[in-house]
Amino acid sequence: MEYLIAFVTGGLICIVGQLLLDILKFTPAHVMATFVIIGSILDGFGIYDKFIEFAGAGATVPITSFGHSLLHGAMAEAEKHGFIGIGMGMFKLTSGGISAAIVFAFFVALIFKPKG
Repeated sequence: MEYLIAFVTGGLICIVGQLLLDILKFTPAHVMATFVIIGSILDGFGIYDKFIEFAGAGATVPITSFGHSLLHGAMAEAEKHGFIGIGMGMFKLTSGGISAAIVFAFFVALIFKPKG
């Protein structure tokens, strides 16, 4: 049952993204930024953690989880180090994903001909 809930939840998030692209004519960058902001806002109100408990991978795999992780790390470090901790904590939880994206993008650029 957990797999079904995760699949349906992740699918619903994808449907919302596709509707933003098709109906509102958002660009992919706008959709991505919107989802990151929504994830941050939901985490700020304490809703996203409950959403993860319910949906599992359906909530942690989409880009909304990136916004959740950014805010979660920033708030945790801000409690320890004050204002400077915000900048330190934002990338503490997300640095692995950011690093992997940069490395894989580099290798893809070596294999294929990048445009621009």
